[in-house]
Amino acid sequence: MTYSADIKKLPRHYLPVDFEIKDWEGLLPFFQELEEREIDSVTALEQWLKDASELEAAISEEVCWRQIKMTCDTENKELEASFTFFMMEIQPKMQPFSDRLNKKLLDCKFASELDTQKYFTYLRNVKKNIDLFEEKNIPLIAELNVLQQQFGVIAGKMTVRVNGQEYTLQQATRFLEDPDRNLREEVYHKINKRRLADKDALNELFSTLLAKRNEVAINAGFHSYTEFRFLELGRFDYTQDDCYQFHEAVKLHVMPLVNELYEARRKKLGIDTLRPWDIDAEPLGTKPLHPFNDGNELTDKAIACFDQLMPFFGDCLRKMKAMGHLDLDSRKGKAPGGYNCPLAESGAPFIFMNAAGQLDDVTTMVHEGGHAIHSFLAHPLELNGFKEYPMEIAEVASMSMELFSMDYWNVFFKTSEELHRAKEQQLERVIIIFPWIATIDKFQHWIYKNPQHSLEERAKAWVEISDEFTSPVLNYDGLDDYRSYGWQRQLHLYEVPFYYIEYGIAQLGAIGMWQQFKKNKDAALNNYIQALSLGATTTLPNLFKAAGLEFNFSPEYISKLMQFVKSEMKN
Repeated sequence: MTYSADIKKLPRHYLPVDFEIKDWEGLLPFFQELEEREIDSVTALEQWLKDASELEAAISEEVCWRQIKMTCDTENKELEASFTFFMMEIQPKMQPFSDRLNKKLLDCKFASELDTQKYFTYLRNVKKNIDLFEEKNIPLIAELNVLQQQFGVIAGKMTVRVNGQEYTLQQATRFLEDPDRNLREEVYHKINKRRLADKDALNELFSTLLAKRNEVAINAGFHSYTEFRFLELGRFDYTQDDCYQFHEAVKLHVMPLVNELYEARRKKLGIDTLRPWDIDAEPLGTKPLHPFNDGNELTDKAIACFDQLMPFFGDCLRKMKAMGHLDLDSRKGKAPGGYNCPLAESGAPFIFMNAAGQLDDVTTMVHEGGHAIHSFLAHPLELNGFKEYPMEIAEVASMSMELFSMDYWNVFFKTSEELHRAKEQQLERVIIIFPWIATIDKFQHWIYKNPQHSLEERAKAWVEISDEFTSPVLNYDGLDDYRSYGWQRQLHLYEVPFYYIEYGIAQLGAIGMWQQFKKNKDAALNNYIQALSLGATTTLPNLFKAAGLEFNFSPEYISKLMQFVKSEMKN
């Protein structure tokens, strides 16, 4: 089957073609009409759903653009004010209407006549949103939506000077790959001291977020924010106990491999003790990998890479480039991190990242490219709600692309030796990421189980949990201050709470997809596309099944996949 990236903006049938969202007064008549409309048949109900979906898509795209523009330039107060206005003045007025529309749908006598298979997950999400809604929480959620973005504002201003030149922290990390160990150590300290300079502001921000999130959960009748957030994230198919099992499995079956990798790194560098500024370094005489110079070159090389894998994948990035939906270079005033933002009306999403010419940037680009392809494949689905796929399968889309694309990274590297090094580092990363995922997830479970904790208890808990997932090969002596606040660099804790174990579940899925790919490339890509094209129209286990995967993160399964990755590294 052939696929086209010639994505079209959704045609409007309910909203005026030239309608722009500027204020609540402009939106209000559409919400009122949907609430008051009589529904006298299942056909009328399906048309009502399509009209509501069109309104949702327009609103979603509007808020996404406001957030994209603000993260691209955190120093622009007008862009920040535009986002804040939406969250404080428009979103709170929408929420009671959305709740009433959800209840109107479930109370409609024709809802039982909707195709059960087609609408099961959609209606399950509607019920979930009704269960979560509490009018007292409207102003709190509005405040949270604005406060969460302050992490990017604080972090976006962080820079250091190296060799007399100013760098963002993302740009400065490339010095941690330098063969000069003294330079690496110097830059490591500069980066961490710069983070420490804002530790109090970041602690205060997080404490405020924590208190408000806990209040939201209690207001909605939940025992804890953990319980509230699990439902909000749509975690219908696994529990908190499954997360704890994942943490233990990482300790049992992943940490021994991490220890081996770090010991091999120590020997390769010819040093007595491996320090944190050594883990990305190359031995003296070996130049760090430098796969591209700037965002434009990264874009063109990523397109060439995807073209070799499957022309449709390259066409997706080409379309985004033509539409101006890429902002890849790191710069001062830009929020940290990277994301792919689906645009519900336009269809072609937006990729945001902070590239600095490193292998990690190649990985980020193909990762976000996988998310983008997911957006393209789900765009033709009939309702906006059908495209709100579980994050676990979304991360399978992105992490699988990291592994699928490796054989075509020759476009980034001049020699077979460089390509070999890049693949080796990527496979190491596949293993080394698991302890960090477990650390972040276990820390969040502690945080929200103990919401009244002090700052000292927070730092102590972080260090204790970090110790569980830190290799004894890695020496952190004398770095206690940095370690106590290491959690502050993780954007997700501030902006998307509890969103992190998804990466662990998805990495297991991605390794499974790669196993398929090694056996039969075409069959694996077919399974990949088939699963992503389903969007949110079936359950998470069924999405994994469509991809030819087990939805399984037991210790035995994790052990089996780790051994596969280890064998591939030896090969």
